[in-house]
Amino acid sequence: MASGFFAILDDIAALMDDVAVTSKIATQKTAGILGDDLAVNAEKATGFLSSRELPVLWAITKGSFINKLIILPIVFLLNWIYAPAINYVLILGGLYLSFEGMEKIIEFLFHRDKKGHEVVEEVEKEKKSPEEVEKTKVKSAITTDFILSIEIVIIALGTVLEESHPFITQILVTSLVAFLATVGVYGIVALIVRMDDAGFKLIKKSNDKGFFGKLGHILVKALPIVIKALGVIGTIALIMVAGGIFAHRVEFLHHLFPSWPATLKEVVFGLIGGLATVLLFTLGKSALSLVKSK
Repeated sequence: MASGFFAILDDIAALMDDVAVTSKIATQKTAGILGDDLAVNAEKATGFLSSRELPVLWAITKGSFINKLIILPIVFLLNWIYAPAINYVLILGGLYLSFEGMEKIIEFLFHRDKKGHEVVEEVEKEKKSPEEVEKTKVKSAITTDFILSIEIVIIALGTVLEESHPFITQILVTSLVAFLATVGVYGIVALIVRMDDAGFKLIKKSNDKGFFGKLGHILVKALPIVIKALGVIGTIALIMVAGGIFAHRVEFLHHLFPSWPATLKEVVFGLIGGLATVLLFTLGKSALSLVKSK
């Protein structure tokens, strides 16, 4: 009886060791997408009042956990029933990401000269309260997180499948990587958005003197720069993640321009996909408006 009990413990220890090793490999393979996830979500989690930053970030984090809880069983089920279906899901997600990235680029190129009062007038015209604007941004962030989460989960699952691990290991490794992705990404985002508060506290405690006083000023001054940089990086990340999906998941594009560097292909395919989706969305919106006006 005792020997049987210790045999079970030995099996569990072996399983946990297997999970730990495979999780490390899967995390390394998802490092690129996690970096993109960080850049995108850090940009989306900023731009709120200081008192609302952490509540908004917590709302997005909860949404991210819910995304993972939805995605994990669906991906396992799809992989079991019809593995190629995952490709189609990823391609649709890539179209959404390229659309969002291109929309930001168009906004920067053609609408950035609007004055503050014009922006206020637009908000008033749309009759959106600050709470509604906040909810809209949170919803957008959670939607983007959903697409990126699918990519993370599928890459992690693919790593386990390559190693021919049993089903229980597949579930444990993929779930662990998904959980660590959410905790890691949003933990770092929380540190970024509170940089200025940390700086003000350092200035206050040091009486604005010495090393800590200077460090406090650096943190306060660095935050707007970091936010702007993350906005640019986040937009590039959206385009590149989408382009990477197209380049690896669309058979025709995968073999197109074989001499091109992978990064160039991802950018070009992401930009083309973004332009196409924005154009289709604009045409569809115009057609809908014409139908409503009749």
